[in-house]
Parts: sequence; structure tokens; C-alpha cells
Amino acid sequence: MTMENVPGSAAADGRKFGAGAIASLVGVAVLVIFLVQNREDVEVEFLFWEFTWPVWLLALVAAVAGALVWFGLGVLRRHGRRKERRDDRRS
Repeated sequence: MTMENVPGSAAADGRKFGAGAIASLVGVAVLVIFLVQNREDVEVEFLFWEFTWPVWLLALVAAVAGALVWFGLGVLRRHGRRKERRDDRRS
């Protein structure tokens, strides 16, 4: 049985990976390669804190923080659009 015959599969619906999904997968692959190659420790100074972390952990924390900000901005944008549509229907 091929994937085209499986009900509910992406191939059965005619869907393929979009540009955003491909870019995300490439980004994750590049991040993983970077994390594996950078395992040495570095001293980090931020505001009044000083600590030593491996570069891979610092990069991972920065990537997760960036992803959370990006996701949060998307949620706020969708909420604003939904609120505008609701207000338009009421008037």
C-alpha cells in the first residue's frame, strides 16, 4: 500500500511540505550541526551575572528563546486579527 492510498495522509490529500516547513527543517538541521561541533565552554557575562556554559547550551537557549518570542508574536497577531473580525461583525 502506498502513501497515496492511505486516508488522511498528506499524499492522499495532495499536500506537500511547504516552504516554511522546509526552511524550519533546514534550520533545525543547521542548529543540530552547530550544537554538535561547538562543545567547548565559554564564560558568559550578562548584566551582573557571570557564569560558564558550553557554547552548545548557550546556542540552544538562545534558539529556544527566539522561537518562543516568534511564536508569541504570531499568537498576538492572530488574536488581533480575530478581535478585528469580531468587531467588524458587530458593527
